[in-house]
Amino acid sequence: MKNKLETISNLFEGKEIRSIWDKDKEEYYFSVVDVVGALTNAPIPRNYWSDLKRRLISEGSELHEKIVQLKMKSKKDGKNYLTDTLDMEGIFRLIESVPSPKAEPFKLWLAKLGKEKVDEVFDPSKGIDQMIDFYLKKGYTLEWIEARIKTIIDRKKLTHVWKENGINSEVEYGILTNAIYKEWSGMTASEYKAYKNIRKENLRDNMTDIELALTNLGEITTRDIAKNEKPIGLKENIKVSKRGGSVANDAKKSYENATKQKAISSSNNLDYKYVDDINKIENR
Repeated sequence: MKNKLETISNLFEGKEIRSIWDKDKEEYYFSVVDVVGALTNAPIPRNYWSDLKRRLISEGSELHEKIVQLKMKSKKDGKNYLTDTLDMEGIFRLIESVPSPKAEPFKLWLAKLGKEKVDEVFDPSKGIDQMIDFYLKKGYTLEWIEARIKTIIDRKKLTHVWKENGINSEVEYGILTNAIYKEWSGMTASEYKAYKNIRKENLRDNMTDIELALTNLGEITTRDIAKNEKPIGLKENIKVSKRGGSVANDAKKSYENATKQKAISSSNNLDYKYVDDINKIENR
């Protein structure tokens, strides 16, 4: 079953809904606790669900029998735990058991989400179209979007080579990526995000054209060196990643010499401010 499932996350009104897509059944499975949290704003959604589940069992509800436990990543420690999930039909039935003014908006969100995912299965280009539309609505240019899509493809090629060289975990990917960033920008990814005053937002979505190009150059160079030399293990791949980042650093220096302007920018593409940042400004 593992090979058939793809773990994803979706947002409803800013609330994360952990989900799994079963490619064979073409069906979503949703974390019940996350759905309950989105519908009720309960301080401890897990407790709310425990009480509701007991009531459903005592009432002889068939909904309890439809619960499937699947492994999902915990929001607290990032580890995978068995989690109560329901398919879309089950979630619709769950909504009837949870009094909430958000019931109807959530149903509409579910229906739209399901249709989009099924459409993507039969026509993957629809997913790309949606991504392009999303970026356009955010104010990105078509040229930037084209470059961004290319970085996504090149990133996939790089991680494929890393896998061939014995790198398999997301943590190791992060370490190697930081080695590339540090070498050309002088910052790790988290430091770079802090410099741009972003948090959970995607760093590359907040890069300028030249920042995106330099990031891509560092990763392409790393990929090609790793493909030729086939370094095995984290330690050897870090060395290669630094060499790839060094090539991007040389390009950065050439750009800055030619244009007389900095390649690294503190600007971001946020159309909002964090509450604590607003407070800092107001309290100055």
